[in-house]
Amino acid sequence: MGLFGNKKNKNKTSNSGVKNYLKIAVSKDGAEYTFALDGKLDTETSPELDSKISEVIGDAKMLIFDLAELEYISSAGLRVLLGAAQAMEDRGEMVVRNLTPTVSEVFDLTGFSRLFNLE
Repeated sequence: MGLFGNKKNKNKTSNSGVKNYLKIAVSKDGAEYTFALDGKLDTETSPELDSKISEVIGDAKMLIFDLAELEYISSAGLRVLLGAAQAMEDRGEMVVRNLTPTVSEVFDLTGFSRLFNLE
């Protein structure tokens, strides 16, 4: 179970018939974990990221989210990132980097750009 108790829910087809996807590449350097996200972070795909964060959060001193290939983020995706930031408050640091213009706009409109260390 992840940070928010979500069940895993992988790659469902949306109403438009377009398959949502999220590729998550996790790399580790000591206690620093980098999550490179490619695709869409939404209601259907965020539980998988939540689960992967939960697997490493106990050992992490630094979480880095590289969003260079992220096409879309919904409130569910923002909620997972917020949960990770809250979990890291007493453990270390969290950085969100390489926001695409579309994702950056969502962060700005929701006020999340003020909540995270953005690079």
